[in-house]
Amino acid sequence: MVRELGLEVKPADPASYVPRFASDLDLSEEAERHARDLLENAKQEGVHSGKSPVGLAAAAVYAASLLANEKVTQNEVSEVANISEVTIRNRYHELLEAKEGIRTA
Repeated sequence: MVRELGLEVKPADPASYVPRFASDLDLSEEAERHARDLLENAKQEGVHSGKSPVGLAAAAVYAASLLANEKVTQNEVSEVANISEVTIRNRYHELLEAKEGIRTA
């Protein structure tokens, strides 16, 4: 239908998922802010391109919880986001590499 009407559909912004995930996991504003910062950095580094917005958001929330010393497990995040722990691990490493300015490709 979108194609027939010639509409352009932009992919969802990963940051739009952060408040819900953070709320469902009872994370602080600080953790939520860290997650948004990680996603913004990933966007600037081009890491987000071609990746699932939900996966990126979940990984950012997981990484942010660690940065804010609010321990949540990958399993808890995967249940809230409805994605696999493997996806969280893969995106988590990519987000941290982007934060450190390390390019893998």
